[in-house]
Amino acid sequence: MLNGQKERNAPIRRAKRVTISDVSNALGLTKGTVSRALNGYPDISDSTRNRVRRVSEKMGYQPLSHAQAIKTGRTRSLGLVLQFGDHDSHRPFLADFLSGISHGASQENWTVTVATADSDGDTLKTVQQLLDERKADGFILPRTMTDDPRVRLLRDASAPFVLYGRTRDTTDCAWFDILGEDAMHDAVLRLAKQGHERIAFVNGGSEYYYSVLRLQGMLQGLKEAGITPDPDLIATDAVRPEDGAAATRQMLRLANPPTAFVFAVDMAALGLYQVAAEYGLAVGSDLSVIAYDGVPEGAFATPALTTFSVDSRQAGERLAALLIRRVRGEAVQNLRETANATLVERGSDGPPTMTSNHLVRVVSAHSKKSEYPKGGTK
Repeated sequence: MLNGQKERNAPIRRAKRVTISDVSNALGLTKGTVSRALNGYPDISDSTRNRVRRVSEKMGYQPLSHAQAIKTGRTRSLGLVLQFGDHDSHRPFLADFLSGISHGASQENWTVTVATADSDGDTLKTVQQLLDERKADGFILPRTMTDDPRVRLLRDASAPFVLYGRTRDTTDCAWFDILGEDAMHDAVLRLAKQGHERIAFVNGGSEYYYSVLRLQGMLQGLKEAGITPDPDLIATDAVRPEDGAAATRQMLRLANPPTAFVFAVDMAALGLYQVAAEYGLAVGSDLSVIAYDGVPEGAFATPALTTFSVDSRQAGERLAALLIRRVRGEAVQNLRETANATLVERGSDGPPTMTSNHLVRVVSAHSKKSEYPKGGTK
């Protein structure tokens, strides 16, 4: 009994923590070299860096975060401020996007500090607060604007940042972006090849730089297809289904309406389905539509929406990797990457079954029915 009590009361022996000295002794390198290799300094060769990491992981070495922060002035944390007052609260990519950032950060033993804001002004205050409190070494900026106040703030503070997108003034900017302009270009050529000659473009939020790029891609596609751009067939600031419905309705009431639509945003494109139902038009034949984003709702539309899908998890991973490299001092010119969206072919586009003149008659007839309800007068 006494022996059992002694065993229970005996102090627990903790395994000795592996130190940086243990790793340097095992490798035959100085502690300074091991430290610089683990922290990704560019003066350490890739072969040495990989060797140090393999041995440190095998030995179970874990740096003390507070000691690292004191020594390097870094928290080893990436900052991300999400603006939930935005039109779709960063949908649809948020879950995959955050997963990608977290995975990319953890690959380098970094963490992610996520904060939220309700407005543009609140976003700036939150970024400034994270800077002042040294809770992040750099920032990922999603939804970049043509003239982005977050970029100006971080430039003025000499703080590292990476854009998920691009912006007009590229000074000191690193980025990862999806080539939405190429998607718009390819969508136009796809519709033109199907036989459409009247192709409308409904752009997204005018404050975002992606809208500038996607319009450029659309116009280039029309040029290559030999189609003269018509200003009446270009709309902007459509980010919700009701925005897309309003733009669709206005264009179908033209004297020479479009038979096909390209939307810069999937959610806006879903508004076209509502208008098509109002006018008794079949999406995919009477009207064709191609959009961009790959939101889940598009797959459940009838017919399912043809769209250019974005790998948000991969984007998050690349942004994390690029930001860590920038924090470590790599030149921004080496930290600019782009990728392509993937066309998801579904049933919402195809060869036209109606001419523009036929569409005019259908829309006009529907409008008259609306003005004179059955069994009544105007």
